[in-house]
Amino acid sequence: MPESKEVWTSRLGVILAVAGSAVGLGNFLRFPGLAAQYGGAAFMIAYFISLLLLGIPIGWAEWTMGRKGGLAGYHSSPGIFHAIIRHPLGKYLGLLGFIIPVVVYMYYVYIEAWCLGYALNAATGTFSAPGVDYGKFFATYTGAGGDGVALHFGLHDVGIFVLIVYVCNFYFIYRGLSKGIEFVCKWGMPILILIALIILARVMTLGTPDAAKPDQSVLNGLGFMWNPRDIATGLKNPQLWLAAAGQIFFSLSVGFGAIITYASYLKKKDDVVLSSLTAASANEFCEVGLGGLITVPAAFVFLGAAGIVGQGTFGLGFNVLPFVFSKMPFGDFFATIFYLLLFLAAVTSSLSMLQPGVVFFEEGLGLGRKAAMAFLGVLTGLGTLIVWWFSKDLKALDTIDFWIGTVGIFVQGMILIIVYAWYIGIEPGWKETHEGSAMRIPGFYQPVMKYIAPTFLLVVFVMFIAANVFGWNFSFGAAARFTPTSYVTDLVGPNPSPVARGAFAFMAAVVLIIGWLVHLAGKRWDRQEGRKHS
Repeated sequence: MPESKEVWTSRLGVILAVAGSAVGLGNFLRFPGLAAQYGGAAFMIAYFISLLLLGIPIGWAEWTMGRKGGLAGYHSSPGIFHAIIRHPLGKYLGLLGFIIPVVVYMYYVYIEAWCLGYALNAATGTFSAPGVDYGKFFATYTGAGGDGVALHFGLHDVGIFVLIVYVCNFYFIYRGLSKGIEFVCKWGMPILILIALIILARVMTLGTPDAAKPDQSVLNGLGFMWNPRDIATGLKNPQLWLAAAGQIFFSLSVGFGAIITYASYLKKKDDVVLSSLTAASANEFCEVGLGGLITVPAAFVFLGAAGIVGQGTFGLGFNVLPFVFSKMPFGDFFATIFYLLLFLAAVTSSLSMLQPGVVFFEEGLGLGRKAAMAFLGVLTGLGTLIVWWFSKDLKALDTIDFWIGTVGIFVQGMILIIVYAWYIGIEPGWKETHEGSAMRIPGFYQPVMKYIAPTFLLVVFVMFIAANVFGWNFSFGAAARFTPTSYVTDLVGPNPSPVARGAFAFMAAVVLIIGWLVHLAGKRWDRQEGRKHS
């Protein structure tokens, strides 16, 4: 394979790029909501156990495999697996590393447009206007109130921002690795953290805004988020462990397809151990140190516990927080920079979703940069249009997010750690990981990566499917109950959802098309390598 001209200009650049891929809406919205819902301290214990046993070791495996594939001349997930697993089926193990980021981008860019649009609406005083109904605004603006209602292009409609973010994302991807992704992350991540610190300072100085409700203070809000509340009972709750492990998995972007592609541009002696740990630490700082101290305490001060628990990511971020900011002094300003913060977090993530697709079309099909971007633009644009139009109750978005953005990431994560620990082998893999490393991984991580991480992940995945697909009540024997969730009944129930079925059919078509393209790419790679497979 010809050597790629794309390179990172600095170690800091790749760390910020990987951190930017990981830092997203989940850090500032999903994580605080889950921590509050599952009892603060109990959730954090499960969260950090999952970080140590899943997030960090799988991250090391993905960085290592990415660099190994890059040294062989490949930068796409199918290509990297093709190089590592010298078998005709090897490239298909990397299929999800291409499918996941491309399909997730289709709806993630739509949410990214919400963030930019909310920033403009906050700046122009929409959320502080008398009598504004935040739930109704969200339903109309995002299209959750009905199919097609968001397909408008006025200054205060989401349509114009969908176009803006599409142009921005593809412009920076066209500029390449160093001038595009690295440039955005080197500027975007520090600005994001600066904005978060400004908002954090404002939240920490809110005190007790309503003297008639002395319990709704910042200190009590922090206590609601972090204080122990029946830890023993909480840790016995399987749903808590599923939520904590899932948050770690998705927050760090392991198994997503971005890290393995980013790491493929490293040189043989470039460190992956400390770089992976540094990127994970940056994500944890944004998630625990910033997101955990901003969102829930701010909402608690004005709404109390009842206004937080059960809201969900979108409810908390786009219904509750506009109301919260409207009650603050200079609320329009803080709302504006908060949604700019979310936009920056989203755009550094969305760029990481496009790179795996572009590089596959280039190295797998031999397309030029413009042709690869055009191909990817049409494919992702079609998916975004489906999510945008069939927006009632966000059904299409939710269906795609669950089956690809949740189930798919679990599966790809298992593939990564199993290939690293069992196909490459823990000893050869360990040696490969430490090539040029700036620090040594503690020896106990060898059995963790070979036995504990795959087992832990498999158990979590099986429980996740049992609970969230088949509605298992976490009981055994005669007491066990299974009530299929909407993810099943929407597809095969007595009253199926045409939108869910259509979204699922679209996903299936994308998987088949990409699978066929990977097959063609494999033949091309075989010809280039001068060997044949039966």
